[in-house]
This record gives sequence, structure tokens and C-alpha cells, in this order.
Amino acid sequence: MDAGTPCRGCARPRFVDGCARLVRGDYTDAGLITALGREGAAKFFDGREHEDTYWFRVWGARGLLWAWDDSATPALLAAFGDEAWRVREMAAKVPRVRAAAQRAVARLTANTA
Repeated sequence: MDAGTPCRGCARPRFVDGCARLVRGDYTDAGLITALGREGAAKFFDGREHEDTYWFRVWGARGLLWAWDDSATPALLAAFGDEAWRVREMAAKVPRVRAAAQRAVARLTANTA
């Protein structure tokens, strides 16, 4: 899957806001859940209760790897204290991956100047 797939067709601020809402536990956007979770999301729409809905928060945090805005900071900070380790792990990846991307862009643009 290419990194832009879940965000394709929606505005970046809307996508970031949706991801932040998922991280905070707002699971009302079935379209975003499906886009982020792909095949893994299907089971959650079977009408039954599921104990592993923490995946929505994981997927929301993963979405913030692809698109970021500082407005998502409070949600991401809250994710560091999530009860599910997978959520905490994905939340920890966001600043690390984004910082690495910024360093790469800086190096690439420095070499072209």
C-alpha cells in the first residue's frame, strides 16, 4: 500500500482530524476506519462487540505518520498513556519517523542547492 492511499480523496486537515479523533477514541467515521484498517477493519462491522477496538487507535496513529498537523499533538500525547501497548508503540513512531523525514528532506535539498 502506498502511503497516500488512505488520504487520497480527502483534504489533509480532514484526514488529520479524523486520525486524531480515532486516537482519542471517537470511532464514528466508518469510512476512515475502513480506509486505514483495510481488510483488518471488516470484522468490526459484523454487528458484534469486539474487545480489540484498540486497533482503531493504532490505525489513527499510523495515519498521522502519513499526514501531520500540529493540531493532532494533544491526541498523540494522550496516546502515549493508552492502555494498549500497540497504540503507545505506534504513537512513539510518529515523531521519530517525521523527524527522520525532515532530516532526509534537509539533506536532499542541501545537495541540490
